[in-house]
Amino acid sequence: MPTEVNRLAQEWLRLDKDPATRAEIERLLYENDAEELGRRLLTSEPNIKAWAIATHADCTNANKGLTFGTAGLRAQMGAGFSQLNALTIIQTSQGLAEYLLASDHQNAESGVVIGHDARHNSQRFAELVAAVFVHKKFRVLWYEDLVHTPMVPFAVKHLDASAGVMITASHNPAQDNGYKVYAANGAQINSPIDAEIAASIANNLEPEVWGFSEHVNSQLDILRPMKLKYQDVVTGQTDLREHIDNFPRFVYTPMHGVGLPFLIGILNRCQLGRSFVLVKEQAEPDPTFPTVKYPNPEESGALDLAMATADDNGIKMILANDPDADRFAVAEKIGDEWHQFTGDQVGCLLAFYLFSCSSRTMGPDDYMLNSAVSSEMLTVMGHKEGFSVVETLTGFKWLGNVALELQKDGKRVHFAYEEALGYMLPEVVHDKDGIAAAFVFLSACANWGSPWAKLQQLYERYGFFETMNTYWRSPDIVTTQQAFDTIRSVGDPYPEQVGSRKVLRWRDLTMGYDSATKDHAPLLPCSQSSQMITCWLSETEKDQGVRFTIRASGTEPKIKSM
Repeated sequence: MPTEVNRLAQEWLRLDKDPATRAEIERLLYENDAEELGRRLLTSEPNIKAWAIATHADCTNANKGLTFGTAGLRAQMGAGFSQLNALTIIQTSQGLAEYLLASDHQNAESGVVIGHDARHNSQRFAELVAAVFVHKKFRVLWYEDLVHTPMVPFAVKHLDASAGVMITASHNPAQDNGYKVYAANGAQINSPIDAEIAASIANNLEPEVWGFSEHVNSQLDILRPMKLKYQDVVTGQTDLREHIDNFPRFVYTPMHGVGLPFLIGILNRCQLGRSFVLVKEQAEPDPTFPTVKYPNPEESGALDLAMATADDNGIKMILANDPDADRFAVAEKIGDEWHQFTGDQVGCLLAFYLFSCSSRTMGPDDYMLNSAVSSEMLTVMGHKEGFSVVETLTGFKWLGNVALELQKDGKRVHFAYEEALGYMLPEVVHDKDGIAAAFVFLSACANWGSPWAKLQQLYERYGFFETMNTYWRSPDIVTTQQAFDTIRSVGDPYPEQVGSRKVLRWRDLTMGYDSATKDHAPLLPCSQSSQMITCWLSETEKDQGVRFTIRASGTEPKIKSM
């Protein structure tokens, strides 16, 4: 057993008071399973895979603890410093609490919003978060039942809280969970705050509190007033009075998640609660996600039950949320075939609807946003219709915070989206919201009729844009790094061609290079910790060119291309 791994195992046993996770590490020590102990106790060091195979390798420089990444943490549940468990939840919460106190002691009085979804351990982890913040003398604003993720930033905004924590792993596999952090502005935390919180976590690893029961009377339950307020704000995003009789009938699936009561609440507010048929097999929260391989509406086969339900009931439209209902998907039956809309198609449909419903003529101070891997159709729409479009890095930690900066400068931000089925209505939250987006989309369909037919009209007006997304599952960070190193080795500073097409522009936001700028420095922020390369390819007789991006997912073990 390598000395460093044994030392970390003993440190784990000293700190952990959870009998279940203690037993996991004790069993691995008894079995002398150095490879598995290394995986659980060491984090994203590039040499971990090699070390695990050759256990004599030097690992004294390996990190300890989870990496604080996309607005917080996301990892597999289990024992060890690289997993999510009671100890790492407590350590993370202590670091976050101390960071907030160091920033401003008034943050304790403003309070922290805490919510959770229906995943394994989500309620328990949320209770541990609350226990830590109560111990640190914070006012805890507590969602006493399951909520969809946007309810946390919504409450941060409307209750003037200093931060929010949502326990969720969104659409990840069942064995995962996550710890998502929102700043006082209601947006996901971003650089450099994430690094500052990570440093605070590293300085607060000794657990100060275990258990929740002694603190149960120290929090303020907020579910009912926030749900009512949320319904008010979302239904105020559109005026249905002229088209309510045309409201579409649809099939809905919450994908074994928490979305159903929130969608029903909004539809009931508009007296439309009977407008849909539910996929019964996926209606109730179930952390095992028994009917789908992956609980993500983007995945092949995820909507099969919804399509069967729609066919059985003669319905031509399907709406789906992922388990924490921050994403939204739609499919429509065209002839005898189901068409599942891409995130870009839904994003552009929503953008056009919000533009067309605007009570005033949009101009250069009116903005819509999308991410660097999303379609350029929104940019063309903005040029033609007179509003401004801003491109950001992927993720709503960028889209939400950039929108807030624009609003601070007096600009009007109406909408933001990214191709991964995420849509933001800034008057609701500065984050993606699958429930609010679904309601606005249904309102658009009440106005237009078929969304597929409307999309064809938009293609005639703005040009045809095709999105082709795929991904490969990567076994580990070493393989991902090697894949991108291989791409970069093809040319210096970049390849002249991809297939038969000439490379017109090459942007590498990991290495900080853009062939199109005067000094070859990208205009978008760069990060060596995230892999992302974009190239623009020459046109052919059949098209006007291709923009192609390959990147590593920030939340899943995937390499994505689009």
